[in-house]
Amino acid sequence: MTAYIIADVEITNPTQYDEYRKWSNAALSAHGVEILARGGKTERLEGRDPGRIVLLAFATFEAARAFYDSAEYGRARAAREGAAIMNMLIVEGV
Repeated sequence: MTAYIIADVEITNPTQYDEYRKWSNAALSAHGVEILARGGKTERLEGRDPGRIVLLAFATFEAARAFYDSAEYGRARAAREGAAIMNMLIVEGV
C-alpha cells in the first residue's frame, strides 16, 4: 500500500538549509522517491499557517521508513540541524 512522507518546514537559516537540500536531493535520488509537492504555493484553509510543504510518495510504509532511516537521508538530517524546524510524518495511503 502506498505511503507518503509529509513535511511542514519552517526554514530558520536559509544558507545552512541549502546544504540540507543538497544532501536531501541525493537521498531522494538514491531511493527513487516520487516528489509530489515541494515548496509550491499554499493557502491555509484552517489552522495555523504552514511553512514549506513537501509531499513524497513511496511504494510502501516500510519503504518510506527505510528512506528516513537511511544513511543518505541521515546526512541530510545532520545538515539540517539548526537550519529549520521540521514537522514530518509518514501516512499510509488508502
